[in-house]
Amino acid sequence: MGGRRNVRIDIRWGTDDVDRQRTYTAELVALVPDIVLASGTLSLAAMQQASRSVSIVFAGVGDPVGGGFVDSLARPGGNITGFMTSEYSLSGKGLELLKEVAPGVKRAAVLRNAASPAGIGQFTAIQTVAPSLGVEVNAINVRDAGEIERAVAAFARSANGGLIVTTSASATVHGDLIITLAARHKLPAGPITSTSTALPPAMSIASSRVRNPPTCRCRHRPSTNW
Repeated sequence: MGGRRNVRIDIRWGTDDVDRQRTYTAELVALVPDIVLASGTLSLAAMQQASRSVSIVFAGVGDPVGGGFVDSLARPGGNITGFMTSEYSLSGKGLELLKEVAPGVKRAAVLRNAASPAGIGQFTAIQTVAPSLGVEVNAINVRDAGEIERAVAAFARSANGGLIVTTSASATVHGDLIITLAARHKLPAGPITSTSTALPPAMSIASSRVRNPPTCRCRHRPSTNW
């Protein structure tokens, strides 16, 4: 490596709070970093808006093309590259699976963060397949535990319902809570990211993290002069 070099790492955690994400993003850009790692769609969206010159590597982002972060997987363009988790179109498969294991479902509540491009994109994909399955879908915008608990309780008052959970920091952090609520209100649900293996009776999903190859290469190479 040509001798020892110092590396400074500055960390910010914005969760699903849009205002906090913007504040922390501005702080990081002001530090003039060589490279930024953005974890999650909301973080990446904030970084993209804040800088078109800082090299950005993303992780845990679904459908970077559909989200408008890169031009294509082969030729991303700009200053962004990273690792994708899935395409938004695959979100429709969650509703198909829910309907398969619980045929009586006529209504589905889609828990999402409306401030995140991922929440919007995934809900659109679910809406697209819903008519063919005879399911009415409703978006429930949630960010914290209180919102989630109130929304699920209200939705469960009517019969033939099920839950779909889109990917977000809140969904991951509150995965166990969502599972508990689904079981309490007897709502088939999935897919849910959680450290727990206790899922609602109607569905059992084993969640695993898969390492994906890089989706693309930066046109502007990140600086290695640390």
